[in-house]
Amino acid sequence: MTNNNSSSNRSVVPQAKEALNKFKYEVASELGVNLKQGYNGDLTSAQAGSIGGEMVKRMIASQEQAMSGQQPQ
Repeated sequence: MTNNNSSSNRSVVPQAKEALNKFKYEVASELGVNLKQGYNGDLTSAQAGSIGGEMVKRMIASQEQAMSGQQPQ
């Protein structure tokens, strides 16, 4: 999928923004990363990357389960 927008950080489904934001904070909490509302420039690249990486990992697992007809674990 090609995105011709100037920003690649736009939501494909804007209605999902709030749910994704909540998901981000849940993952950060589970990983022990102190993510706060607003500016988080004090996080290391590893901390920020671990949040995004874990989110993607979980979303892929969820989609794989949905595609296979299995229930989430």
